[in-house]
This record gives sequence, structure tokens and C-alpha cells, in this order.
Amino acid sequence: MANGRILASVAGNPITEDDVARFVAAMGERGAAYKTPEGQKLVLEELIASKLFLADAKKNLLEYEDGFKKRLADIKDRLLVDYAMEKLLGKITVNDADVKKYYDEHENEMKSGDSVTASHILVEDEETANELLAKIRAGEVSFEDAAKEHSSCPSRENGGSLGTFGRGQMVPEFDTACFEMEIGELRGPVKTQFGYHLIRLDGKNASEPIPFDAVKEEIRRRLVAEKQQATYRSRVNQLGILFPVDRY
Repeated sequence: MANGRILASVAGNPITEDDVARFVAAMGERGAAYKTPEGQKLVLEELIASKLFLADAKKNLLEYEDGFKKRLADIKDRLLVDYAMEKLLGKITVNDADVKKYYDEHENEMKSGDSVTASHILVEDEETANELLAKIRAGEVSFEDAAKEHSSCPSRENGGSLGTFGRGQMVPEFDTACFEMEIGELRGPVKTQFGYHLIRLDGKNASEPIPFDAVKEEIRRRLVAEKQQATYRSRVNQLGILFPVDRY
């Protein structure tokens, strides 16, 4: 039975605050927009409309029509299949020993990729980029100050620093330049879809082993999925022997 304050009643059937909350929760991320007082009112009106249709459908005995019975049977069959698969696959687990064994056998794959730490200055035209590059190299302005004053990237607030990133996380032209550079090198202008960049490489980080604790749950999910798939295929083959299957 629903709990919470009753907000409305349709043909004697109450709609409560909890009903509204469950409706919003079922919407997932989209439900966030309905957590305001105005949104709650919209949801309530939707629930009232639903109750009205339900009351009318029952009054007109729609549940006894062949079309509804067929749809109900289809839904029941789908739910029964889902339930049977949940019973078959839902209890499959992988123990810690098997997870650790997989990690040890694939240790060479359990590594973080190469990464770099870099800063940049982004401007609209090549001429401005070259002028800033000349001033920085001449010591007339620091890279950080030039970034704060001229860069159009939000990183200007941090003196142009983009922090650390791995291969493929930036647009190709920028990515290639960064991973070719030496620490402390200043390069540019590098043209991308966003404009012209002056890039300074602040650090390089070699690939390192990923600790077991950091990946064990990901490994467990992978192994569980593999066991579920194998179990599913095996059961389908068994059922194909138990029940006749004719393909045309």
C-alpha cells in the first residue's frame, strides 16, 4: 500500500507523495528536472491522467478484450523469459582467487598508457601565436602570464596548464605534438580545429603497472560476463535437444 501524504484521489484511488517520488525516480537522470515544485505538479497531473484512463478502461471492460489479452500474454511471456534467465545467470560469481589468477596471467596488459603533462595558449590566428611565442622566448613575458592574458581556453586561469592526459584524449594534431616533444620544450603554433596553440611540455610519464586493487572489480565483471555467456550458450544447446526446433 502506498504511503505518504495523499495529493489527489481518482475514483477513490489515492495518489500519494510516494507515488510521485517513484514516478520521478523511474525516469532516471531525466527525473532531476521534475524535483522542483512545478515539476512535482506536472508529475501529479500525469498520474491523475493515468488513473483516469485506468478507471475508464476498467469501466468499459477493456481488460476482457482479445487485443488486451494478447498483449498481456506477450508481456507475460517476455517477463517469464527474463525471470528464467535471471535464475540461470543471476547467481554466477567469480571468486577472488580466479580474479587474481587472471590478473597475474595478463600482467603485461595491466598497465597504464604513456601520459604527458602540458600547458598551452590558444589564440584565434597564427600571427598572434607567433608574436606571443617570440615574446615568451625573448623573456619579455612568462608563459603563464601570456596564457592568462591572451588564451581563449579556460585553462588560462591556471596559467595554461592542462594537467596530465594520455594518448588519444586530445585532438590528433595536439596529441601528436605533445607526445613528440621533450620536457621543457615550447612548440607552436600548432593548428587544430579550435585555433592556434603554443604548447609547453611540462612532464612525461611512462606506462606503469596498474595495481591489482584498482582493476580487480573490472576483471571480476569481465569474468562474470564470460561465465554468463558460456552458461547461456550451454543452456540454449541443452534446451535445443530437450525441445524440438525446426528452422525453415
